[in-house]
Amino acid sequence: MSAPAPERYPGYDVLDKRQTMSWDRATRLVVDRRLATPREPRFCSGAEWETLKAVCARILPQPADRPPVPVAALLDATLFENQTQGFRQGSLPYDREAWRRGLAALDAEAQSAFGTPFAELQPDDQDLLLGRAQKGELTGPGWGDMKSEEFFDRRVLADIPACYYSHPTAWSEIGFGGPASPRGYVRMELNRRDPWEAIEAHPGSVDEVRRKNRHVG
Repeated sequence: MSAPAPERYPGYDVLDKRQTMSWDRATRLVVDRRLATPREPRFCSGAEWETLKAVCARILPQPADRPPVPVAALLDATLFENQTQGFRQGSLPYDREAWRRGLAALDAEAQSAFGTPFAELQPDDQDLLLGRAQKGELTGPGWGDMKSEEFFDRRVLADIPACYYSHPTAWSEIGFGGPASPRGYVRMELNRRDPWEAIEAHPGSVDEVRRKNRHVG
């Protein structure tokens, strides 16, 4: 995990909105279901799960001063439930197959280059392999007809951030209030905020903003 970064929205926790007018029953059910995502894999095999966790940790390192967003678990749940964007790049397999093949291929590339599974590599070596995948330099037989750069761009860089920012912890981090239903937003002009939106801190204002954000609902 990376070192703690300055809080942009100190004192703000989007879950404090749970029983306010900002969220309705449908929103609460969606959020509760997301928070209850199983932490153990249901789609990935044991080896795939270890590789997926390692990839997620390198793509989106998380601060050490809070519980991490369970990115790998959220992605595993998405694949287990076969949730898709409703479209795909024609040169890629369907999402489930793309992830199975990509994770296995990354592991095979790690074994070939370093003699150890991807999940057991040092972070710098993991970054090296991921960088080579992004550049299309990984061409081992495990990739089949799927190019490593397309897997990286269309699946890794699309799915991992999407799972991260689907979680309330990430919403609090960026000052997002969650789904707009039923309250919505009124002040749509640039640099204006509704009273139920989080306040961003600036140098010298952290303590005051923290106090105000604890009452945002």
